[in-house]
Amino acid sequence: MLNNYRLFLSFGIIQIAFLLGCGQVGTNTSTNQPNSPGTRAALTITPGSATVITGQSVQFNAALNGTNATSVVWSVNGSVGGNASVGTIDSSGVYTAPNAQSSETVAVTASLAETSSSSPALVGVVVPGQTFATQNSQVVQYSITIPKDATVSVQFGPDTAYGLQTWSQPTPAGGGQVNIFVAGMRASATYHMRAIAQCADGTQFVDSDHVFTTGSLPANLLPNVTVTASGAPTPGIEMLNLNDSATSQVQVVATDLQGNVIWYYNGFNPAGGISPQPIKLLPNGDVLLALGPVSSAPASSALNVLREIDLAGDTIRELSVSGLNARLAAAGFNLAVQWMHHDVLPLPNGHLILIVNTTQNFTNLPGYPGTTAVLGDALVDLDSNWQPVWEWSSFDHLDVNRHPMSFPDWTHSNAVIYSPDDGNLLLSVRHQYWVLKIDYENGMGSGNILWRLGPGGDFTLTGGTDPIDWFYAQHGPKILSTNSTGSFTLGLFDNGNNRQLDSSGTVCGSTGAPACYTRVPIFQVDENAKTAQVVWQDKPGNFSSWGGYMQEFSNGNIEFDESAPSLAPPIALVTEVTQQSTPQIVWQMQITGQNAYRAARIPSLYPGVQW
Repeated sequence: MLNNYRLFLSFGIIQIAFLLGCGQVGTNTSTNQPNSPGTRAALTITPGSATVITGQSVQFNAALNGTNATSVVWSVNGSVGGNASVGTIDSSGVYTAPNAQSSETVAVTASLAETSSSSPALVGVVVPGQTFATQNSQVVQYSITIPKDATVSVQFGPDTAYGLQTWSQPTPAGGGQVNIFVAGMRASATYHMRAIAQCADGTQFVDSDHVFTTGSLPANLLPNVTVTASGAPTPGIEMLNLNDSATSQVQVVATDLQGNVIWYYNGFNPAGGISPQPIKLLPNGDVLLALGPVSSAPASSALNVLREIDLAGDTIRELSVSGLNARLAAAGFNLAVQWMHHDVLPLPNGHLILIVNTTQNFTNLPGYPGTTAVLGDALVDLDSNWQPVWEWSSFDHLDVNRHPMSFPDWTHSNAVIYSPDDGNLLLSVRHQYWVLKIDYENGMGSGNILWRLGPGGDFTLTGGTDPIDWFYAQHGPKILSTNSTGSFTLGLFDNGNNRQLDSSGTVCGSTGAPACYTRVPIFQVDENAKTAQVVWQDKPGNFSSWGGYMQEFSNGNIEFDESAPSLAPPIALVTEVTQQSTPQIVWQMQITGQNAYRAARIPSLYPGVQW
């Protein structure tokens, strides 16, 4: 009977291979009628399941009716003592996994003379993960196979204390291979890393330690970054969107808060004015960039694409401006895009809002005799397949004869943000000195302008002096409050170009007038009462003529990017300050040799993970 059972078990094991990777610790029991009537023998094994790396061991124990059993015969997949292919088990119950080439599941049983056998304890044998270099010298691909449902992350750091962690990724249904890019490491440094699998049954598997040495980034590509700190900066990393076509230095860069480069992307040639505007980390872990010209009048042959890349720098998908125009025409939209520029907004539903340029010719505009090619902006809503489903054009909603700055580069929009409370959009129109609220309603809106915030717009300025304390040629607006409608707070980077200093129209920097200056204000906006109150501001003492960004951290501190306090030589300053009446500098980064269109503190290179 015992031999027949083992034969049945050995064939049955084939059917359960790969069903277990992370085992639930428990007890497996078999009861059989012994020779003496009226009694039952129960043989149990603990743990009831386990997961081990190839070559490692796990202790099993057998008990008969709750009492430690001796003289137990141990088997693996029906083979007494096991063998080299399925693993071995000694007389004391120590199972040693085989040096397998692929992850598998085996069954351990215990037998006694007075009872046939225990139920099998299933053991997941996991081949240690592997690490592979990628085209990015600071990014590693970590691969491991877990033969049961689990989520896998990778811990990494300069020693076996690790300290950093990637996000968690699920196995395929029923188990399988998981590949994770490990990014966030300094160049020319040795790192330790190991995978952690959290199994659906609540147990955990820890891979063996792996060692990887990152490559170097050529010195001519490294940005020139220095950091000073007078306090503890808000945790995270700095994502830098750098610009300067006169240098070969990388323009897409992430640094730690000491200024060390921990990630970069160098998959385009900045010659000819090509620049990434902006850089956005997507919910799927990829990075989104709009690569195109930084000026308002690029050469027609200039590269202009929307590109999604993974952390290794491989292109996942790409859409050129010609491809976008073909899709717009096929969808029935009467919009001819010149180029995509300045910002891309990922929406909660997986759509993207693009800022694009388009030109219309006008004849004999006031002060502009003859034909004038006016450059305006449009918005395009792309669905998750990057197909256009909604569009908005400035030519349909704004007066072409209002042009306070740089006409015929009429609007020069540079940022679009989402209002989650009503599904509408806010558009920063730099050359109008306005932030517009547009009726989008999650793709169902009319496109009408609901209000215009800024000098000459729909709001009364309080808590400051009109017109000097409005914003001029602004960048990077952010809704800072938890609500986005009614009365809410809005911060932005006020570059200050052509700031109107008084009601007589005196402009900064004009003959006899004070110099222009940059500030970082926060407004309390009441869209019902149409009032905007200045509730906080910082004046860093510089004039940054273009670019810029601001954000508020959970501790109340403010970070802002002075993209261009100097153009010759190019310099950028990124500063974290306290949100006090007299702001105090907590942390500052200076970038020499490049300007920074945007710089932002993000939690890490992985969605939902804080470093």
